Amino acid sequence: MCAITKTVLSNAEDVADEMLRKHGRSFYWARHFLGKETARRSTLLYSFCRFLDDVADGDLPGGLELLNLIRAQIDAGPIEGTSDVIPEVQIFMRLSAEVGIPSAAALDLIDGLIFDQGPVAIENEAQLIVYAYRVAGTVGLMMSPILGRKDPHADAFAIDLGIGMQLSNIARDVAEDAVLGRRYLPSDWCHDVSAQEIRGALVERVPEYRCTVSRATVKTVDLAEVYYKSGIAGLRYLPLRNNIAIGIAAFVYRAIGRRLKRKGCKWWQGREVVGPSGKLLASTQSLGRLVSPPRFNNLHNKKLHAPLQSLESFNV
Repeated sequence: MCAITKTVLSNAEDVADEMLRKHGRSFYWARHFLGKETARRSTLLYSFCRFLDDVADGDLPGGLELLNLIRAQIDAGPIEGTSDVIPEVQIFMRLSAEVGIPSAAALDLIDGLIFDQGPVAIENEAQLIVYAYRVAGTVGLMMSPILGRKDPHADAFAIDLGIGMQLSNIARDVAEDAVLGRRYLPSDWCHDVSAQEIRGALVERVPEYRCTVSRATVKTVDLAEVYYKSGIAGLRYLPLRNNIAIGIAAFVYRAIGRRLKRKGCKWWQGREVVGPSGKLLASTQSLGRLVSPPRFNNLHNKKLHAPLQSLESFNV
């Protein structure tokens, strides 16, 4: 196991808790329903993923070079007594050893963030799903053992929940991503409207571009619903307490896309936010599914993962 002191780990947990409170409000809300140890581990994983995001987004120095170094260190595996391993990587490796997080999932996550380092123009639905898996489905896969799943069949459903959440992010952040030169909406959904043209439509009010991008955003929300349905069904694999907590987070996140769609996906009007009352409503709806749950087929719909079969690391 990587050499890391209890003091370093304790400080990391404090930092992770504050980071989650500031940046992961939906998950911070849901975390209150987890047990103490599960909440601790979940928060540490969130902190590691947030660290990677901050490096990828340029909020921390290092960029592509640092992402590649992190990837190499994780790929090499834990080395006893090594002091030059990045602290965040040490903490992740310790967490991975504690609960059995697959390192391949972390490597796929980093590959997704490396993909983000240049201009982004997703071509089709399959590429969109691969991207959503890499940057969020992998997080579901890493969370699965933390949340106490015993049956490995749960992992496929955990991936779907992550994909659904990322599709919500994409639908919510169309304008912000365009400013960064990124267009995650598939070309064949938005008639090849570029990130630059989306950015221009923010201020020039080009009706054609706005309508085209809105329709593509609706399709993204609709696709998210497919993955949410699968992911939420798979929560039955988790212990009840964790089922409730993650279900609340899922319903709160899903509410983003649903609110967007009700308002016509007017992406140029700013980011959609689910406030305290919306979180409370979504939480209540999530708890309602436990009272009268639909019939559950424990066979995962393999069609949902068809685009992922091209990845050498994918074996769920």
